[in-house]
Amino acid sequence: MVARILVDLVQAYIVILIVRAILTWFPVSPGSATYQLSHALDKVTEPVLAPVRRILPPMRVGGMGLDLSIIIVLLVLELLVIPIIYRVF
Repeated sequence: MVARILVDLVQAYIVILIVRAILTWFPVSPGSATYQLSHALDKVTEPVLAPVRRILPPMRVGGMGLDLSIIIVLLVLELLVIPIIYRVF
């Protein structure tokens, strides 16, 4: 029961991270609904991403920075959830 709730919460957080990553691809104007959603997702995900970003700063690729923190967090979350799923379910 507890494991199922934990797995569901982690999977929901993974979806939130993916939505945040997708929203970064599109320009957002302040005051729009998309801006509010993006801002809310930033507040939820930044406490987890910021420490990873301090350890692994964005890589310079051409004239832009490539932020790998979301990919690292997604990998770690999946690696934590997979053993729980196979052990419990």
